[in-house]
Amino acid sequence: MDATPVPFECARLLASEFAARAAKHDRDASFPFENFKELSEAGLLALTVPTALGGHGASALDTARILGIFGKADPSTALVLSMHYIQHLVMAKSTRWPARLARKLAGETIAGVALINALRVEPDLGSPSRGGLPATIVRKTETGWRLTGRKIYSTGAPILKWYAVWARTDEPVARVGLFLVPAGLPGTRIVETWDHLGLRASGSHDVIFDDVVFPLDHEIDVRKPDDWRVPDFTQATVHAIFVAAIYDGIARAARDWLVDFLKNRVPSNLGASLATLPRAQEIVGGIEARLAVNARLIDSFAGDFDDGVLLSASESNIIKLTVTNNAIAVVEDALSLTSNHGLTRANPLERHYRDVLCGRVHTPQDDATRVTAGRLALGI
Repeated sequence: MDATPVPFECARLLASEFAARAAKHDRDASFPFENFKELSEAGLLALTVPTALGGHGASALDTARILGIFGKADPSTALVLSMHYIQHLVMAKSTRWPARLARKLAGETIAGVALINALRVEPDLGSPSRGGLPATIVRKTETGWRLTGRKIYSTGAPILKWYAVWARTDEPVARVGLFLVPAGLPGTRIVETWDHLGLRASGSHDVIFDDVVFPLDHEIDVRKPDDWRVPDFTQATVHAIFVAAIYDGIARAARDWLVDFLKNRVPSNLGASLATLPRAQEIVGGIEARLAVNARLIDSFAGDFDDGVLLSASESNIIKLTVTNNAIAVVEDALSLTSNHGLTRANPLERHYRDVLCGRVHTPQDDATRVTAGRLALGI
């Protein structure tokens, strides 16, 4: 079934409202609940839900463009939204996700504010993308699974209705995988630990599970540890491109503010706007070059995914690395032209800088991407 038209203009209108609230949420590290209420009312929470289940069935390319719009306005909101979109895309394309659960979650996100994210990272394990078994454990009992563990950097924790929890079984030969856990069950606690330099409104707190009971049929995808060495193709590809689109959006917000600043700043000793200076023109031209490269990379890669082109996880990660580092360079170049104005909290550029720096630590990290690419080139 064909996808329904993606409401880009509606997204732009919402984004203008999100942008007006972003500075306050950043300063307070408060969660933007109102943004998600408006997204739900506009039908945008169901963007990647298949049309057969009542959603928009949006392509990866259109989804990346939507995330770029919201990333430019409020990247914390965009990040929570991207994780939700990824899960619904994986549900739609995976043969391992139980169809009944995918239908249930699709119906809920169409009907209201019902978001999902995968909870994977742990205090000792770090990012599971670097290997290792989770300390979070599930035990199978007659009444259901019983879950115990602690997850950190759980983006969107204050609003999530569903957790896809990365855990291992307590079986003699442990299996590892994802379990669908409803939020708010007895024994579940959110600890508000998120006090970060950037993306401060993302609500990426700790979630603690203390012998939490959930249904036996909520097992999503559980395998022997070695079977996870090959990453899920859909997950790896769209995660890299969606994350890249958000950080590119931050850079575009910085560029727009810089252009306005240069046009309107008229130092008395110059007698003309800063935009007339060749140095300013050259740096802005370099910014435009980086953003043009980013746009081509995001559009072509997402388009290839939609067209069924065989892509590699290494290439996905390289795209993310290139786009995010270009985005960081854009904001740094903007700061080089604005002196104290760029770093004052009265202006948004310092917030854009703090937010865009998170691209370096966002999975997949640059060092892991380069090592993987190097090993492949060397045949190791």
